[in-house]
Amino acid sequence: MGERMGKWKELKKILLLAFKIAVGSSTAICIAQELQLEYAISAGTITLLTLLATKWGTVKLSAFRLVTFMIAVATVWAVCVHIDSLWLGYGMFIFITVFIAETMGWRTTISVNSVVGAHLLTSHSFTRASIRNELLLVVIGISIAFLLNLFHDNANREKDMIADMRRTEKKLQAAMRGLAACLSNGQLRQDGLDEICGLKEEIHVFLKEAYEFQENTFQSHPGYYIDYFEMRQGQCDILHSLYLEVEKIRSMPKQAGMIADYMLYLADFVVEINEPSRQLERLRALFQSMEKEELPKTRAEFEARAMLYHVLMDLEKFLDFKSQFVKGLDVSQLEKYWN
Repeated sequence: MGERMGKWKELKKILLLAFKIAVGSSTAICIAQELQLEYAISAGTITLLTLLATKWGTVKLSAFRLVTFMIAVATVWAVCVHIDSLWLGYGMFIFITVFIAETMGWRTTISVNSVVGAHLLTSHSFTRASIRNELLLVVIGISIAFLLNLFHDNANREKDMIADMRRTEKKLQAAMRGLAACLSNGQLRQDGLDEICGLKEEIHVFLKEAYEFQENTFQSHPGYYIDYFEMRQGQCDILHSLYLEVEKIRSMPKQAGMIADYMLYLADFVVEINEPSRQLERLRALFQSMEKEELPKTRAEFEARAMLYHVLMDLEKFLDFKSQFVKGLDVSQLEKYWN
């Protein structure tokens, strides 16, 4: 079910992008034709190349393209003055363009500048009219892309992310209870580790989508979702380590039951709205109780007890991830997401 939903979400994103590019490119060409610009179809290409960026990426890319436009024009002029051969001149132009773009970190501007250069080199014209023609093509292309990239299905994407948060919490709770059952009866579910590894892959995807959401919204604090999934990613890594540690315990000492009870208690608090100070206090009390227990008498008992202490320390790290997440929230985030 989850996999089908993931594929459907991805398909919707692709369909929306394809629709925006088709509409935007066609509109840009239509406007360029109405203005009787030469190479009008290039306005559609510029729109396509710009729309492939995110909302914030479009803003930055548009600014870079306008800045580098005059650099491209000056480069073409310098090449044409010294080189008559079209193919040799274009090669020299591309060399200079790529060198400047890579040096300045503007690789994404190369494609459009190469289109501008090709037009000017082909026409071999550097009149105000020809330069104005190329500038208008760029302005039309990036303007249409900017306007269309203002429209994103952010409301539904945010709902999807919230659903992904709940899904992650339920899976972490199930993993925690599975570990508790193992500490109680000494039997570790064979598919438990596979489920944790699968969840790690899912969270990686959720985190990627959170970054995309941040780049496609002008909200004041979209980074909340990134911080949340990074926190859950860290907790998932801890549970992965716990599974590996518990597997190494050959015979469960009686103290394992105390930790199992605590883990069952903790699983109920693996939710978004929870500050883990009480869970940390109870964990410290459990540490103290363990210290009062009778010392192990055999090597096997000593090793098992040491592994249990490792489990407790990992649980403390698990809670620290949530504690640090909560401490990183400002007042506006607490009001928006926790009220």
